[in-house]
Amino acid sequence: MRALICGSLAYDTIMVFPDYFRNHILPEQVHLLNVAFLVPEMRREFGGCAGNIAYNLKLLGGDPVPMATVGEDFGPYREHLERHGIDLSHVHTIKGSYTAQAFITTDLADNQITAFHPGAMMRSHELSVFDAKDVRIGIVAPDSREAMLRHARELAEAGIPFVFDPGQAMPLFSGEEFRHLIELAQWVTVNDYECQLLKERTGWSERDIAERVRAFIVTRGGVGSLIHTSVGTLEIPAVPAERIVDPTGCGDAYRAGLLYALLHELPLELAGRMASLMGAIKIAHPGTQNHRFERETFEKRFREAFGIALSLP
Repeated sequence: MRALICGSLAYDTIMVFPDYFRNHILPEQVHLLNVAFLVPEMRREFGGCAGNIAYNLKLLGGDPVPMATVGEDFGPYREHLERHGIDLSHVHTIKGSYTAQAFITTDLADNQITAFHPGAMMRSHELSVFDAKDVRIGIVAPDSREAMLRHARELAEAGIPFVFDPGQAMPLFSGEEFRHLIELAQWVTVNDYECQLLKERTGWSERDIAERVRAFIVTRGGVGSLIHTSVGTLEIPAVPAERIVDPTGCGDAYRAGLLYALLHELPLELAGRMASLMGAIKIAHPGTQNHRFERETFEKRFREAFGIALSLP
């Protein structure tokens, strides 16, 4: 059963500044800002919401189909995804463009300065959901504004249930557009900060949103998540991580667990717990696509975390 993952594919270049930004930026001189940071530690990771979600869904045994546009530098990332058996038939290369990339510099206080180049992602609206066949579920994750609007509309027109995940694309939409996107979707998922923004933009409460979809899911980091429905709210506990290494991509791992459960029509309470465990597994590893596990290991950890037996379909 194929899941269409509409969203970005990107490279993340992560640099560590072994000092504090505040020691090198003079507040009274920010209008004349001209600083350079020596960053002896650097790594390049595969990222982007579509890539991260697809990778995690594949680990669970799902059949993800990412839909995205990439640049001519996508070769190493393509090899990585193909090596893991992910269908790239709807990943299109834009000649003369770079794949979307984020350049992130982090200091010792975990403050970050990020530059993002969208590159080929700005052409993702040229791709059509109708070109993807045998799709049972979809997700509209952060991407270009035009692509998110088009893909949500086309999923609805095709009768394919989908998750709307605005994420870091929150600033791109008006309240009216958010209301429209929510009413097209069957599920909406955000983190707790994005939830507040979404309520402000739409003028709707959690209950208002939940009454328009099958479930409104709000992640809350280390304290778990909430699944709001028209009949009440489920509290999903967080799974203690074996170690906390890197939170980047935990939200995408959570969404992959959610997608897998929804695709197999598992109860929402079980879906939330699977998603929570996915986030805990990811946070124990650097980067967004460097963790591995076998299905048997996942089932064992699920039983240990929740006291419930799980047999993945």
